[in-house]
Amino acid sequence: MARSRAVAPVVAACTLVAVTVLLAVGIGTAALAVQLPSEPASASIALAADADSDRIALVHRGGAALNVSRLSVTVTVGGDPLARQPPVPFFAAHGFRSGPTGPFNGAASDRWTAGERATLRLASTNEPLIDPGDEVTVRLARDETTVAVATAGAT
Repeated sequence: MARSRAVAPVVAACTLVAVTVLLAVGIGTAALAVQLPSEPASASIALAADADSDRIALVHRGGAALNVSRLSVTVTVGGDPLARQPPVPFFAAHGFRSGPTGPFNGAASDRWTAGERATLRLASTNEPLIDPGDEVTVRLARDETTVAVATAGAT
């Protein structure tokens, strides 16, 4: 008759392996649940500036849809930033004529998608105003991260 050994060491080893596997699964699940910062959205924007009407028009040409309520818009004319920057979305704001169009208008959807056009007009109380030939640059940013930049010569 052969001697039988105790099963306690085998059970202990199996239990240790099972606990290790469960801990690894738990840690892996927790690590995957932590969201890494996502890449900032980016879009292609076309710009047109009209000196006669002090109008700036932007067309979303492609890329990510943009949430206008989370954007900051910075406009420079001839390298100088406007004294008052547009607080998008808005309807009436100091330095701008009422009634911007498209997603810059406070009554429009916050979502700006490809093909949509947004316009705003500078009021005479803002400076510098747009003169023919001025280089106008518009920078769109979200949380201080640039989403799009467009530059055009004013006509």
